[in-house]
Amino acid sequence: MTASGVYVYGIVGSAHPLDSGVRGVGEPPTPVRLLPAGELAVVISAAHPGLRARRRDLMAHQDVLLRLARSGPVLPMRFGVVAPDEATVLADVAARGDEHAAVLERLDARIEMNVKVTPVQDNLAALIREDPVVRRMREETRRHPGYEANVRLGEAVAVGLRRRAGLAAARLPAEFAEIAEEMRTGPDVDGCVLNASFLLRRRDEGPFRAVAERFAADHLDRLELRVTGPLPCYSFVGSERVPVKA
Repeated sequence: MTASGVYVYGIVGSAHPLDSGVRGVGEPPTPVRLLPAGELAVVISAAHPGLRARRRDLMAHQDVLLRLARSGPVLPMRFGVVAPDEATVLADVAARGDEHAAVLERLDARIEMNVKVTPVQDNLAALIREDPVVRRMREETRRHPGYEANVRLGEAVAVGLRRRAGLAAARLPAEFAEIAEEMRTGPDVDGCVLNASFLLRRRDEGPFRAVAERFAADHLDRLELRVTGPLPCYSFVGSERVPVKA
């Protein structure tokens, strides 16, 4: 297939190493290389027409960024950034070179950790004890059973479980206040009461995980917590900063 344009994975410092033989998006996978841009370098490969967000290409994009992040800060691009040619890429980097350099400096020795919280689904007894609305509806359903009553009770239980988990999850950012430097709330995820990313020093990954595990253990009856990372700092490349508050 004939290449069409330049695919951009991210921006790094000019001295940032790139593993030999790294392959990127496309079928067959395209070789990844560094395009020098003064004190910076752009991580690129050939782009192919018809590129789509298929799992193989999404994973290839992510793998390139993860490899880069192991060796230093990277300003990651979202999947699908394609420029018509190298000159266009260089012109864009030159126009925002100081901004890119400042972001890389801020992200040096930092990682992103993502936390997702979902409600526990199998603790109806605790919910009934705590939630008078659910308790009343359960009693009414027992007195007047039927399909519609069961549906209403099921909906009330789902809302109640989500509310309990949400109240607990709201206390989580404060738990990370002494470890994480910034927090960004991510897009809504089906089933989650919290989807948040945290910026922290690479050396603090262990303490971060320990806090998350302790918090999850303390709230086993309310929520399930999943930690993903370390990740390239997708959520922290913008200028807006949201400190983690105690």
